[in-house]
Amino acid sequence: MNDRDDTSRCVVVGAGPGGMLLAYLLARAGIPVTLLESQRDFDRDFRGDSLHPYTLELLHTLGLADDLLRRPHFRARNFRFHTPVTTLTLTDYGKVRSPFNYVALMPQARFLDFIAGEAATLPTFTLRTGSKVTGLLEDGGRVSGVRYRDEDGEHDLPAELVIGTDGRFSKVRRLAGMRAEPLGATTDILWFRLPRRDTDPAEADVDLYFGAHHYVGLLGSPQTWQVGYSLPKGDYPEAKKRGIEPIRRFLREHVSWLADRAHLLDDFGRTTLLSVDISRVPTWHRDGLLLLGDAAHVISPVGGNGILMAIQDAVACANRIVPAWRSGSVTESDLAAIQADRAPAIRQVQADQVAVEQRLARARERGRPISPPSLLKLLAAVPGVRARNARKNAYGPHPPRLDLALLDR
Repeated sequence: MNDRDDTSRCVVVGAGPGGMLLAYLLARAGIPVTLLESQRDFDRDFRGDSLHPYTLELLHTLGLADDLLRRPHFRARNFRFHTPVTTLTLTDYGKVRSPFNYVALMPQARFLDFIAGEAATLPTFTLRTGSKVTGLLEDGGRVSGVRYRDEDGEHDLPAELVIGTDGRFSKVRRLAGMRAEPLGATTDILWFRLPRRDTDPAEADVDLYFGAHHYVGLLGSPQTWQVGYSLPKGDYPEAKKRGIEPIRRFLREHVSWLADRAHLLDDFGRTTLLSVDISRVPTWHRDGLLLLGDAAHVISPVGGNGILMAIQDAVACANRIVPAWRSGSVTESDLAAIQADRAPAIRQVQADQVAVEQRLARARERGRPISPPSLLKLLAAVPGVRARNARKNAYGPHPPRLDLALLDR
């Protein structure tokens, strides 16, 4: 065992958007924080890329938005449903009253690299990549730090608080003996990329194309389209046996303007399977330990709001633990208050996602085409509804506001 001189009031495990932003906020408030990331970089394909107006406004208040948005990104202003007989514009972000009236689609690695660079200028921030947590340190039943392994061996890192932000397969959650309870996902997604062309529809931003038994989701970027093809949960082995042609045929039939490049998807090796999950840990905390983001509540990619929920968890957490530390120490009641702050929003988002999943499952069971309900078709024709949907998606339910005074040291 190699013991280092490292000491932090807080160890954050997992450098996704929520963990990265939380570590930045704590360091900017003068709290010594170490961020551990098991991988050596942030470059993983088909992670969430959506930065909502809430996130961009938050970064603006932190003085970071302008520099971030100088990096290549795609500005999505609409969310549309397409069926074989109609197109419905459900959300118009252009109607959101914000200087950021769009969703910025940016590769997650680019966003994380940027925030990490800003955090590195703060004296109380430490980032350790290639550092895999292997155990929790405990003192009388209280979590008092982590054990992690890197290229130099194993190390103990004591801390007053450990925060697990290490995603849906959270190692911290498993080590703590905490279990996420499934809520009812019925779909998996095959992701792949196709090139973007100047002749592509100018209005295409974030679009869903529905057919019988499957749908395709499109996310724009400056050079490519990120494409997600739905499968019934657990159907991947059978889909692989059927081969790539059924997916190309779906694109030619339902996304006709991509037909001229469907042939570029020539092998299953060009796809990445995302097993969709919707689940939640009943209690997100133990004495000395807190789970946030997908480690505490797995959000489906439907709606693209997983990053938004993780960012808002980070804000709610900083609002609670910075003043607690400044007045003494963080107690388990402080951690319980963070969950109480965030639980109503998470329950609402997940309930909406479960409802969508159940509708998709019923359509598949009945052999009927997957399509939006009739009421939704009527509502989509009302401009005011598009604006309300945009605001709901832009900010999520019960969005927390960062107490900027906490950043004054």
